[in-house]
Amino acid sequence: MSSRILPKFELCLPQNIQELLEDLKTFGDNAAILAGGTDLLVRMKSGSMSPDVVISLANIDGLDTIEYDETKGLSIGAMATVDQVTASELVKTKYPALFQSACVNGTAQTRNVATVVGNLLNASPAGDCACAILSLGGYVVLEGPNGQRRVDIDDFWTGYRQTRRKTDEFALEVVIPPPGKSVSAFDALTRTKKDLSKINAAATVVMDNGVCQKARLAMGAVAPTLIRLKKCEKLMEGRPVDDSLIETLLELAPTEIAPIDDVRSSAEYRKDVSGVLIARVIKKALGIATKKGS
Repeated sequence: MSSRILPKFELCLPQNIQELLEDLKTFGDNAAILAGGTDLLVRMKSGSMSPDVVISLANIDGLDTIEYDETKGLSIGAMATVDQVTASELVKTKYPALFQSACVNGTAQTRNVATVVGNLLNASPAGDCACAILSLGGYVVLEGPNGQRRVDIDDFWTGYRQTRRKTDEFALEVVIPPPGKSVSAFDALTRTKKDLSKINAAATVVMDNGVCQKARLAMGAVAPTLIRLKKCEKLMEGRPVDDSLIETLLELAPTEIAPIDDVRSSAEYRKDVSGVLIARVIKKALGIATKKGS
């Protein structure tokens, strides 16, 4: 039953990564990591999570960075907020899908504390920033007692609310490759403007002389995890993005998803609009005007 009262827990405030790793080793499955807390605290209040120990990242320096390197790409640290993304001209220019997803991610108050990496770790199939990052590609850097390891974003979510992070690891950063010649976009449908997405989608496309060379199409709230529409991607590659292709995508997209009925929408609605939404983000990425109502 939902409550506004947090259950009792022990709070740990490590001062550096080494102390954090020691705490994770000590408490293991009984611990939860706190970054922004916009998802964790809600789940604790609702009773869906009840950790004995909460380990906060607040006192660890250097985790709130957003950095860009022409070779490595965009690095977003564990404590970098969604608000920092919306304030970044570089992200807006080079990674439009991520910028657009951040701008509609909750309220201004939420964006001020919510973290991008936390959006990935929450493993919600409706995560907006997570959807954008899945379309852009990249990897999550996990740090544990044996050092660091990379997990490709395509393999990061293993099920509903589940990731490849081990209990003795924490997510140091997410890295998104340089955009090169790609263009991208994000969009979502919601019940109200600040609500969680009923369905969302993102597209990253590389074009050459009017022909699609590569596409990554992501969609959320249509399966237990965020997914890529690989049949649609394959269909796009090697073809011009014209009305004929868009019409085929409208029909193909619903065949790649397995939505459910929930409090925000119905499976039938999600099926009906999935093709329209994926066509919309492709057109948005490519700067193709969309007719009103489509």
